[in-house]
Amino acid sequence: MAQVMTTPVPPHIAPTLLSDMDRLPAVKLGDFTLQLELEELKPEAKEIARKELRENPDTIREGITALRDLLKGEKDLKVPLDNDIWLLRFLRPCKFYPESACDLIKRYYAFKKKHADVYDGLLPSKEKNIFQQNILTVQPNRDQFGRRILVIELGKKWKTDKVSLDEVFKGAVLFVEAAMLEPETQVCGAVVVFDMDGLSLSQTTKFTPAFAKRIVDWLQESIPVRVKNIHIVNQPYIFNIVFALFKPFLREKLKSRIIFHGTDRKSLHKHMSPKCLPECYGGTLDLPRIDGPQWYELLVMCDKEYEAINSYGYNKKGEL
Repeated sequence: MAQVMTTPVPPHIAPTLLSDMDRLPAVKLGDFTLQLELEELKPEAKEIARKELRENPDTIREGITALRDLLKGEKDLKVPLDNDIWLLRFLRPCKFYPESACDLIKRYYAFKKKHADVYDGLLPSKEKNIFQQNILTVQPNRDQFGRRILVIELGKKWKTDKVSLDEVFKGAVLFVEAAMLEPETQVCGAVVVFDMDGLSLSQTTKFTPAFAKRIVDWLQESIPVRVKNIHIVNQPYIFNIVFALFKPFLREKLKSRIIFHGTDRKSLHKHMSPKCLPECYGGTLDLPRIDGPQWYELLVMCDKEYEAINSYGYNKKGEL
């Protein structure tokens, strides 16, 4: 039985948040505790940051100063300029090049403005259904490279009359916004597993070119998370119909990171250690699956932080 609990926000963690949340949520499942990982980088992640992202005390200090100065020139963009931790979230995926980080921030908020129908007022508490449907979840563990693992099951679990693709997208956005808070995820990145087991012809008709373009634009242009791989597993032949919608919008970098495995678990294990994977993917992981409703219990207690995240961006018409 899952037990929901909270602990006071430690003083050293408070600056990592945009809101004045004073308690951190956690969900206890037997001996395992699920919570956002907001602590400073572990030694292994620090080494990855140094080698892959050019991160050191000098690049951090110089990058934050330069990025802040660049953003001061964006008069119609409201961002938490004085929050060094927030600036760091965008510098890391850009390898501490401030101009690139500034461009990423502008694309991130431009995408939110363009798709205001998705983003306006987006809170976990308003999206209970996608979590209840249990087709989208994050593994409790990281992979062998410290990456977060997002699993999306759009086959036999997906009841198209109960949950739309727009809701799936909103759920993914909520998970990514949470991942952006975690220093280790900022550095190590994330992988996505699309489990298409049981995908039906009627389900394929729910995908449209407009939806495909939105997803690809989001992944390629707009999120400050290093998406290292997208693994497609258990896909039937008709998945080709779906992928054909996405293909025209994919640039080479992202296309090269999409790997098709079907039911070949050895192929998947070349990229993800069996120790990191549950039994259904040929793995040996001995941790409880964290279901959608349990993630909902955790994220809904972070509504205040999501409200703070939503308060920034490009000015709307009529705003100064």
